[in-house]
Order: sequence, then C-alpha cells, then structure tokens
Amino acid sequence: MPRIRYIDTEPGRNATLVSPGYDAEKTGDLGPDHDAEKASGLSSRPKTPSVNVAGKKRESQIMIVEDVISRPDVTLASFADLDIRKINRRIDLRLLPVVALLNFLSFLDRTAIGNARIQGMEKDLGLSGGQFNLALTVFFFTYSIFEIPSNVVLKRLRPSIWLPAIMVAWGIVTTLTGLVQGFNGLIAVRLFLGATEAGLVPGVAYYLTMWYPRYEVQSRQAYFFIGISLASGVGGFFAFAIEHMDGVAGLASWRWLFIIEGIISVVVAVGAHCVMCDFPATAKFLTPAERAFVAYRLKYDGMNDGAENGMRIPQTDKRGWKYAKPVFTDPMIYLLMITQICFVATVYGVSLSMPKVIKAMGYKTTTAQLMTMPPYFTAAALTIGMAYICDHYKRRIPFILGCYAVAILGFGLCASGGGPHRTYAGIFIAACGIFPVNPCALALTTNNLAGEYKRAIGLPFILMFAVFGGAIASNFFRNRDSPKFVFGFCMELGASGIGCGCLILLGLLYARANRSRERRCAAGEHLRYTVEELSEQGDKAVTFRYTI
Repeated sequence: MPRIRYIDTEPGRNATLVSPGYDAEKTGDLGPDHDAEKASGLSSRPKTPSVNVAGKKRESQIMIVEDVISRPDVTLASFADLDIRKINRRIDLRLLPVVALLNFLSFLDRTAIGNARIQGMEKDLGLSGGQFNLALTVFFFTYSIFEIPSNVVLKRLRPSIWLPAIMVAWGIVTTLTGLVQGFNGLIAVRLFLGATEAGLVPGVAYYLTMWYPRYEVQSRQAYFFIGISLASGVGGFFAFAIEHMDGVAGLASWRWLFIIEGIISVVVAVGAHCVMCDFPATAKFLTPAERAFVAYRLKYDGMNDGAENGMRIPQTDKRGWKYAKPVFTDPMIYLLMITQICFVATVYGVSLSMPKVIKAMGYKTTTAQLMTMPPYFTAAALTIGMAYICDHYKRRIPFILGCYAVAILGFGLCASGGGPHRTYAGIFIAACGIFPVNPCALALTTNNLAGEYKRAIGLPFILMFAVFGGAIASNFFRNRDSPKFVFGFCMELGASGIGCGCLILLGLLYARANRSRERRCAAGEHLRYTVEELSEQGDKAVTFRYTI
C-alpha cells in the first residue's frame, strides 16, 4: 500500500507528494521540478492575455490533487502518517472564526428590527401593528427567492469573493434602514436585505461540506450557528448601549442601531475576503499531502471506500440538469423541507418576539433588552456540546427529537398563561431546546445529499421554503394578544409537534432504505453497475448509506 507523505525540497513551504513505486515524473505529481501546467493539462489550452494567472494556478493545483486521489492504489491508509487532529485543528482555526462572525453579523442585522421596535421605531414611522408585521414578513420572500441563484454563483465564483461581497451589500442595506422615513421605505429595505442575506446560510453550509466529511461537519456548523444565539443575546446588549445615543445628530437611537451595525458588517466583509480560503486543494496553510488527504476523504465520503468489496465510489462533481433534477423529485427532500419550515418557525418566533414578550410582562425597555441575553448564551453553549455528541455517535434525528421535547416543554409553560416569571422560564427552556437543533438539522440535510451539484442545489432549495417558517412566525405574536401571547406560543407548540412527526417518518424511511441497501449489496447488486454509474446515482446508489 503506497504511503503519501511530503518531502521538503527547499527550506520553507515547498513540498513533494510521493509514494513508493510511484513515478512522479510520469504522472505529473508535485516534484521539485514539477510543471503544474503540463500535469494538469492546462498547457494544451490557448494562451491568451485575458487568462488570469492566479486563477490558472488555482485550477492547476486542484487538478493535480484530483490526479493523486483518483489513483487506484491510493486509499485512506496511504495517509496514515498524517496527524488528522492537527490538520482539522488548523482548518478549524482558519475557517470557523470567519464564518461564525459572518453569521453573527447577518443575524444581528436581520433581527435588529425587533430591538428597534421597542426603542420606538414603530411609533416614529407611524406604523400600525399589521404594517410592522408585514415589514418583517416581506424579508423572507426575497430571502427565499435568491437562495438558489446565490449558491449557483458561489459554485462559479470563489467563496472568498462571493460571501464577503454579499456581506458588503447587506451592510449597506442595513445602514440605509436607519434612514427610512416611512412604511414604503421600510418595505423596500427589508426586501433588499432579504435578497442580499439569502446566500449566506446555504453558501456557508455548502462551503463547510467542501472541507469536512459528514460526521465532522455538524460540530463545525455549530460554530457557524452559535452566531445566531450570540447575535440574539448581544443584540439586546448592543441595543441597550446604543439607546444612550438617542438624539445624537438629531437621530433616534433605533436609527443609530441600524447605521452602526451596517458599517460594522461592511468593514468585517473586507477583512473576511483577505483571510478566507476557498478549497482544500488550494489551501496554502496545508502541505500538499494534507491537501490531498482532505480532498480524498471528501471525495469518497458516504460511499463505499473499497474496504468491503473493492469498489471505491467517489462523489460526483459533475454539473447539469441530470444532477439537479433529483432535488425536485425526491420525496425525502420534501420531508426535510417541512422539518426545516417548522424549525425556522420556532427559531424566529423566539428571536423576533422575545424582547417584545419580556417588555409586555411589565419590564422597562432596557431591562427587556438585557433579559434576552442569558437564554441565548446558554443555548450557544448547548449547541456546541450537542454537535460534538451527534458527530461522535454519527446520529442526528434522535438528538433533534430530544431537543424538540425540551422546546415543547418550554412553549407549553408559556402557553399555560402563568405569571411573568413562568413565561420567562418557559422562553429560556424553549430557546435552549430549539437553538441546538439548527446545526443538527442542517447536518442531517447535507449528510443525505450526495454529489456536489445536488448538494449545492438541494440545500438552498430546502432552505428557500424553510424561510417561510420565519414569515409565518413573524405573525404569531400579535399586539392584541399582549401580554401573555398564548396564541403565539400555541402556534410554536404546533410547529414543534409537526416537525417531530416529520422527523420520525423521515428516520423510519432512512432506516428502511439502509436495510434494503445492505441486503442488496450482500447479494452483489452493486456489481451490476460501474463505479461511474454508482457515483452518478449519488444518494440513490445502493452503496450510499443515509445518516439517521
């Protein structure tokens, strides 16, 4: 069995991928005199002044790594000399702080309107309760429409370009929200905010699957999603601090809230562009052997790697309608969609309503802002903990159901119509139950979509409809139901119950499919297909196993 290792060719960064008995010169591997263009086939392409040298080099690096990991004599055992934990730690430190900060600022900008409301935004703009709820709702329409197009653009551009670009856009829109003068202006900026923020969650979720295998991705997505919990908590504190700027330059405090948050997003976007890495094959902070290892385990993730029957099935990276069509015809996709709609409804119901509900309980505005922090910070810690547990046991659905049970307990306490302390305790419990579901539900989705193109299209397709859960939830907590909001909490209970039912059905279907495929493989059915055919079948291949 060949071993892939690296040999320093010069003091510093240069390295060579080698394996005993492997002719590097013949195959164009990364030797000290390696011609990247010749190895990748790029030298046969017409030379034109318009060719971007940096882009050409990136493509060459990707093709070289692909050549190495596609060799039939290279398996995971070939990388046995590498320290996997060290590699993951370097990737974590490079990727996770950036994506967590992006989501933190995205959710902070998106939900600032909830804190602005209790600072007088609704009154200053002369809005009725129905108009304000409409402003909350329209955000989700453009958000859903632009999710798939955004991921298509992400596939064509680099993540380090597209994700910071949309962040600059939503930062500008957030700043302009602080300048609106009436209902029409508010509707306009909310529509634009939805369009500009649409690409972040599906984009980052897909981006992380290009770096981490299926049973390591949830713990990383958890760091991305704690940005939501932290933004929900810090948003209250930030609004509390900004309230002291009321009247500065003749602007109300809620206007300063939007202006400052928007400027911060634009500044961070510029920094994010400078530090983001695009793909493992082009990661300068990894050695060539480490790049090959990361790319290898992703290429064969979820499929048989050859250990059982000698067939090593890669995940296809081909594009086209043939690979996107199954997204729209797969019943499993629609069950995942319903669970996501229910989940989003519960998350947004908590996030958008908590300041309003706490204030309606009799607390003054500043106290209501600060009282939103403890539930969110506790939920953030639980999100990280549960993500590691799920990855360790390689299970998703049982843990999601457990979290829903906690959330149902919390919503039940709130819906029972007790005193303010009971309601606050219920919200606290519900937040701790529902927020850890976020990375788990997303990991369940990405784990069970095989093939890069199907995953790139399927994920935003599911989330495109899931955001309507937020549109629905924005109308759960009506002014006329103040101060107990029993109707809103009952609706949250209903959404949680429907989500649980769909998850149970989905788990049963996944389990049945896995058992059937085990029997079919044991009977040798997989031998009827070529490796390429099994690869193109994606998660419908007899060699693929669903995560439950």
